[in-house]
Amino acid sequence: MRARFLLSEVRIGLRRNLTMTFAVVVTTAISLSLLGIGLLSNAQVSAMKDYWYDKIEVSIFLCGPLSESPSCSGGVITAGQRLQIQQDLQGLPVIESVFYESQSQAFVRFQERFKDSAIAQNVTADQLPESFRVKLKDPTQYPVIVSAFSGRPGVDVVQDQRTILEKFFRLLAVLRNGALLVGLASVFTAALLISNTLRIAAFNRRRETGVMKLVGASSWSIQLPFLLEGVISALIGWVLATGLLAGLKSVVDSKVAPLLSFTKFFGWGEVWVSSAYLLATGLVVSTLASLITLRRYLKV
Repeated sequence: MRARFLLSEVRIGLRRNLTMTFAVVVTTAISLSLLGIGLLSNAQVSAMKDYWYDKIEVSIFLCGPLSESPSCSGGVITAGQRLQIQQDLQGLPVIESVFYESQSQAFVRFQERFKDSAIAQNVTADQLPESFRVKLKDPTQYPVIVSAFSGRPGVDVVQDQRTILEKFFRLLAVLRNGALLVGLASVFTAALLISNTLRIAAFNRRRETGVMKLVGASSWSIQLPFLLEGVISALIGWVLATGLLAGLKSVVDSKVAPLLSFTKFFGWGEVWVSSAYLLATGLVVSTLASLITLRRYLKV
């Protein structure tokens, strides 16, 4: 009977402030969605890092006819130098694999990459350097390769692809942090709206709460219906936000992923994990906002 009365009070409260309740639900849904997008952005950056860092190679360009570095002062690399460099690379424990690319192979790859550019018509095979492409067991061990081969006779330059990716990931990190900040600011806005809605509800039902106090109702039993109103509004907003995130994932899988097949995207597991964080955030924020408001404005 007590539970039935409690649910009846919650239903009456939600219906009595229907416009404000709708505003709370919509605001909470949008706020949690923005926060969820920030969380998925973080998951996307992590997925791309794992994918690309696993494919990172160190390129050791060998001295060619156009090389100008001091280590190439002796001219084009000799067969003996090339063989010694390859043997030294294969002997390092930090290296997973070594691939030698000749000038002709470099020319073919260059033509494929720049086939629609005018520059492809002005470059010949003998202008491109030979190179060793090295796959490391741990990409962070790049300094080992630099110290062992930079400035060595026959080696023009040692280039780490990671330095190129780091700039791109720094940009992604800025966008991710911006999305998270916007989401957190929106959640704070939702908390203020929940607080304001409960304040109005407490004012409109001040006579009823006064009567309940006179007949011996405890402060907690008087405050509980108001608290549940805020929690229920947050739960409905969370369901809508989860639906929006699921819709976003479906769009990524059906529209974006086929166009950007060269990288990896976050999975459904990240969507459900983000949804769980949103549920916890919605419940904590709505509960705290409700308790603080009721303590200040519900005089029981």
